[in-house]
Amino acid sequence: MRRSTKGFAAFFRTASGARAALCLAAFLLAAGSLMIVYSVPTMVFGAQAPSQMAFALTVATQEPDNMFAPVPGGPDTLDVLSPMEPEEEPVEEPVAGDIRIEVVRRTPQPNGPTRVLIYHTHTWEAYEPTENATYQPTQKWRTMDHEHNVVRAGAELARHLRELGMEVVHDTSDLEPPNLSTAYSRSLTLLEEYRQQGQTFDVYIDLHRDAYNSSMKNTNTVAVEGTEMARISLVIGKGTGQTGVGFDQKPNWEANLQLAQAITDALNAQVPDLARPVIIKSQRYNQHFSERAVLIEVGNNGNTLEQALAAMPYLAEAIVRAAR
Repeated sequence: MRRSTKGFAAFFRTASGARAALCLAAFLLAAGSLMIVYSVPTMVFGAQAPSQMAFALTVATQEPDNMFAPVPGGPDTLDVLSPMEPEEEPVEEPVAGDIRIEVVRRTPQPNGPTRVLIYHTHTWEAYEPTENATYQPTQKWRTMDHEHNVVRAGAELARHLRELGMEVVHDTSDLEPPNLSTAYSRSLTLLEEYRQQGQTFDVYIDLHRDAYNSSMKNTNTVAVEGTEMARISLVIGKGTGQTGVGFDQKPNWEANLQLAQAITDALNAQVPDLARPVIIKSQRYNQHFSERAVLIEVGNNGNTLEQALAAMPYLAEAIVRAAR
């Protein structure tokens, strides 16, 4: 159980006012929202007589550990994270001793399946909770529960890709701990481990969910036959860095952009506006590892998990079309 103290001063200058404060405390206690009540005699500034003594009333309320769960005994509603607040996006910046790697170039096997790796650098990114999809938050907008974070969307995408004949590895390694700001160094290590094992892929997908911002208001979903779907964005990194220093080894971002644009076009050919325009940023996102590497944002924290999952069949189809 988590405790938070909400203090308020109710200054009552008369004896009847003091009795009113005690009545208020009794009411809060009966309502189950009061855990501690204490009154402290406090002299009102400028008071001329003891009768003008005030009472400072401090109330400590009780809040559930799971801030997304219905309050016991209360109405059947959720304390969701609304209105939306901007989420600070971790920034990937160059580090000293950046190790150069050999770019993966896999020759497709004739009549062989297309191989896809799905992984999640920001593994714990989660969605707007609903009555059917509550979770224990690890941090705000994040949970280590893979059934309710972006890993669940990755599992759904992998399932649909396999049904379409692709060979898929879905890596669910937790790459955020111990520090979110260094997650990309751990996902690069993950990619290197696959290479060392002799595993290469035709497409590398780092699957995320985006951070909501006010420009997404009223444009956050598209609907097909009454089913709301989260919109999808593909992100390509140039590796120039936000400070202008840049990474020692930069990606062939034009090659990655071709794949991202092909997936975007295939999404919008199925459902108009399902995909937002491709975003090009100064970070690298480990896309120097391959010339077929993309970062895909499946919705944002203003979307629900259900909306994200509903978009996965269309994303799978788009990847298949683009990878041909």
